[in-house]
Amino acid sequence: MKLRIGSGYDVHRLVSDRKLIIGGVIIPFEKGLKGHSDADVLVHALCDAILGAAGLGDIGRHFPDSDPVYKDISSLILLKRCVNMVEEQGYCIENIDCTVFAQAPRLEPYKQDMEHKIAAAIEISSESVNVKATTTEGLGFEGRGEGIAAHAVVLISKISSLRLNATSSD
Repeated sequence: MKLRIGSGYDVHRLVSDRKLIIGGVIIPFEKGLKGHSDADVLVHALCDAILGAAGLGDIGRHFPDSDPVYKDISSLILLKRCVNMVEEQGYCIENIDCTVFAQAPRLEPYKQDMEHKIAAAIEISSESVNVKATTTEGLGFEGRGEGIAAHAVVLISKISSLRLNATSSD
């Protein structure tokens, strides 16, 4: 089995008059993340990790913020497209580990829902998706409440012909 690892990182500024969407989950908060799409910082980091693992560049290359097609699009749609690109290269997602860096809001109550939304979007078991959240102890732009960052790591494996045949006969 051929394994590859990808890493992704993303940052978005917090602004008024936007919904806060992280991991596909709308989180009640007085600010949201600024971006061309829905600005889902976690899913953007995950897209970069998935694309990077397969050597396919990054999210900006495939879904540029200069393209009006992606204005306010759900990042979960972009995630599905990234997974399709990786699958076309003969890979499948084995597992995902992500961390969101935010001083506020508290994300603990939403992490399991994020894991389920991400897993459903890419059609893997939610047990293969792990979402963590941490503050920065008041340090940096996250600590000052200026923005939120996320980091994601993904493991992909080459789909064997045996595995492909078993999938296609189901």
